Amino acid sequence: MAWPRECFPRNNSIPMAPALQIGVRSERDPTNPYQTPNLHMKKTALILAALLTGASLSADESAPASSYNVTADFSYATKYVFRGIEYAEGAFQPSIKLTTGDFYIGVWSSLPADRGYEAEVDYYAGYGLKLSDSVSLDVGATVYHYPGLDVPGADEATFEGYAGITGSVEGVNLGLYLYNDFTLDVVTVQGNLGYSIPVNDTVSLSFTASLGHAKPDGGDGYTYYSAGLALPYKLSDAASLTLGVNWASHDLDGVEDNHAWANVGFSYTF
Repeated sequence: MAWPRECFPRNNSIPMAPALQIGVRSERDPTNPYQTPNLHMKKTALILAALLTGASLSADESAPASSYNVTADFSYATKYVFRGIEYAEGAFQPSIKLTTGDFYIGVWSSLPADRGYEAEVDYYAGYGLKLSDSVSLDVGATVYHYPGLDVPGADEATFEGYAGITGSVEGVNLGLYLYNDFTLDVVTVQGNLGYSIPVNDTVSLSFTASLGHAKPDGGDGYTYYSAGLALPYKLSDAASLTLGVNWASHDLDGVEDNHAWANVGFSYTF
C-alpha cells in the first residue's frame, strides 16, 4: 500500500497516531520465526496476564471490592482499522482496564494473525471530571508502542495527549475530542455519537458513529468517518459477549478506503 507523500511531514509517517508508520507490511521473511511478531505477542500476553493477576490479588487483599473495578476484554477483529486507515487483516485485540473513582489506566493491544503486519501495544491513563449531571471532561494520554517495528525512519513509540467533552442528550451519547501526538506533530479532532436500544434484559443493540480530521504540522490533513453496529449479550452481571459489524473510510487520495469488518469480543469485569 502506497501512502501519499504530501501527508508525510516527517519520518514518512502517516498523518495520525497511533497506527502511525505501519500501514504497509514490513519487509520480513515470513518463514523465519525470529523475524515475526510471535515473540512480541507472547510478551504482550504476559504483560496483560500479569496486570490481570496483580489487579485480582490487589482486589482480594488491599481494598474494598467497590473501590475500583477491572475489566478484561478478549476480542478478535477481521480488520484493524484506525481513523479510517487499515493496519492489519485480522487481529486479536486483548485489553485490560482498571478504573478507580474518576481515574482509569489500561493496556490495549493488537496482535495481527498475519505475520507480515506489526504488533501494537498501547498504554493509556486518564481522568474523568463530572461537570454536570450529563456532561463530563475527559483528559489523558496514550503511549502507542510497536515492539520490533522494522520500518526505516519510523518511531517505535509515539506519545499522544487528549482532552474531550462527553455528554448525553435524550439517550444519545455525544463526545468531542482533541488529540495531539507530540512525537509525530499531528493534531486530530474527532466527534463521536452513540445510541443503545435495549432488546430485552440481556441483549441490546448499539449504534456508533464518528467523524474526524487529522492534520500534521506542515502537511496536508485528511478527514475520516466510521459507523458501527454492535449486539452486546449479557452473560452475567460481570460477563458479556459482543458481536459487531463496522465500516470506515476517508478522503485520502491513493489510499484504500471503504473498509468493512466484523468483530467478536468477550469481556469480564471484577
